[in-house]
Amino acid sequence: MMEVFESINFYTLDKAIRTYRMYSQKQLKANGCKISVDQWLIVKCVLENSGISQQEIAAKVFKDNASVTRIIELLVKSNYLERLIHPKDRRKSHLKVTASGKLIIEKVYELVLQNRRTALQGIAQNDLEILNATLKKIIENCTS
Repeated sequence: MMEVFESINFYTLDKAIRTYRMYSQKQLKANGCKISVDQWLIVKCVLENSGISQQEIAAKVFKDNASVTRIIELLVKSNYLERLIHPKDRRKSHLKVTASGKLIIEKVYELVLQNRRTALQGIAQNDLEILNATLKKIIENCTS
């Protein structure tokens, strides 16, 4: 007999992640932030990793290259990112976070922290450490 969805750990994990992302996006909108969770992640990724390529961004934010390209186009149009011609190879471009991009990262960061506090409310620190260790072990099992 096959197990029901709700008893499968990976189903519950995926549901928790999706629920958290929907909650986070709803909070962004409710607080007047004109940026999506995915857009914020990409701006933050570029800010923290100067000179990062689109392929590297895609790997860091778990998105395919086509999605990252579309999101970057929106971020350039929204003036959160600037695309500069690569100084040594004109076929490549370099992404730079604009002043507006830095402001939105700062503005949204407090909301991100609040979202995390809400999501983790009532969960003991020890339980979070066990969860983190367990998730890292699953990643290790699936990448070795």
